[in-house]
Amino acid sequence: MNEVDLNETSVRDFNGQLHALDEQSNALAWRALNPAGRHCLAVGLDAPCEVTIAGHAGYYCAGMNSQATVVVEGNAGVGCAENMMSGHVHVKGDVSQSAGATAHGGLLVVDGNASARCGISMKGIDIVVKGSIGPMSAFMAQAGRLVVLGDAGDALGDSIYEAQIFVRGDVKGLGADCVEKVMRDEHALALRELLKAANVDDSISPEEFRRFGSSRSLYNFHVDNAGAY
Repeated sequence: MNEVDLNETSVRDFNGQLHALDEQSNALAWRALNPAGRHCLAVGLDAPCEVTIAGHAGYYCAGMNSQATVVVEGNAGVGCAENMMSGHVHVKGDVSQSAGATAHGGLLVVDGNASARCGISMKGIDIVVKGSIGPMSAFMAQAGRLVVLGDAGDALGDSIYEAQIFVRGDVKGLGADCVEKVMRDEHALALRELLKAANVDDSISPEEFRRFGSSRSLYNFHVDNAGAY
């Protein structure tokens, strides 16, 4: 385990050490001490390393992640795991706005709550939030899955494309073109596997969730739907 004290090492130098790693590196386990909410921690990683942020992280933590596993032992600010390509990001606290924004792949797990626009424009990522999410989550979500064990705020899935949303709690309101859909056996099976990957308690069953997705009425412009755009 390589420990880096961010009171002594700059974020630029810390990230530079991580960027120098590759699959042949001998030192793939790292721990960042005293993060103190610093921004851009562990961004742009492209190696199968494991990085632990021992405290709170600021904006864009683990952004553009590829292959790496990043664990935040606290809360994370705006844009956590944004544009992630692959790997695993686990935040043990809450996340601010736009968690997992535009991300193409990988798994983001949030043990606490997520603020507004969680999964905005997601393009293939799986996001599991064990708490609740704020308004406008999964706005223009194109692919991937957003799973919420708590409640969802207003305008959920506004202008959604082919992403899937699963909510266990209450939904304050659905956005344009987002509708509740039937939970078929294949969806329940896939959801069960995703919950297992996120280390969700086995006592929570996929049958407790509702599924939401696109009604596909906004795929092509029609003047009768102009007010919904």
